[in-house]
Amino acid sequence: MAAFAVPAAYAVLLWWFTTGIILYLDGLPRHTFRWSMGAATGVLLAAIHALYAARADTSAAGAYTAFTCAVLVWGWLEMSFLMGFVTGPRRHACLERCSGWRHFMHASQAIIYNEILTLLGAGLVFMITSQAANRTGLWTFLILWAMRLSAKLNLFLGVPNLGEKFLPAHLQYLKSFFRKRAMNFLFPLSISLSTTALVLLVQRYLAAADAAAGTACALLTSLLALAVLEHWFMVLPLPTEKLWHWAMRSEREPPPKIGLRSAP
Repeated sequence: MAAFAVPAAYAVLLWWFTTGIILYLDGLPRHTFRWSMGAATGVLLAAIHALYAARADTSAAGAYTAFTCAVLVWGWLEMSFLMGFVTGPRRHACLERCSGWRHFMHASQAIIYNEILTLLGAGLVFMITSQAANRTGLWTFLILWAMRLSAKLNLFLGVPNLGEKFLPAHLQYLKSFFRKRAMNFLFPLSISLSTTALVLLVQRYLAAADAAAGTACALLTSLLALAVLEHWFMVLPLPTEKLWHWAMRSEREPPPKIGLRSAP
């Protein structure tokens, strides 16, 4: 049990702390963003270097290194979006009556640059790790990517809890692409597929040939379990913002008045 508990606790703490740091920095005045992004870019370069260096390391330490580096690469991509550096060409809200395919295209325009950047990031991680002995970093990134894409689609289609409190002032227009509703057709499918993948990872952990392989599986299993939990946060009446209360105390700019513009 301890063999699973240690990497699981590490994955939870890394997820909670890195998310909190991003939320805290994103809540500071906007003139600090370029300094935060500059520091994060330094961390990104170090993470890419460490991920490359650990590609042949099949020890437990190698699994921890690859996992951490992939999370840091993902964190940089999240910061680039949440701080407004890489979002999309559409930076205003959508009309309430806009719906269907047109509304989906408008939502895509609001985030497309970041989606392209994420694709490039995935390509870089793939090139570094696809033929390597240690592919923990690749699987970590793929789990984060797949589950975040699922979360975005569920927010667009409609869920009870939109998590709008996590949106910074300069991205409040994104709320116009969220829909509040009891359920959508994708959510049960997302939960079913991710839970099935989680069960398969648990089975893989139980069948791990050695401690190093078990550590890698435990890290991935814990990360996917957290992603599944985040999906449940979208439908369960839980005050999730309290998890990062310390991070959301940074002073935010007052939300700007967002006028609805006519869709082009």
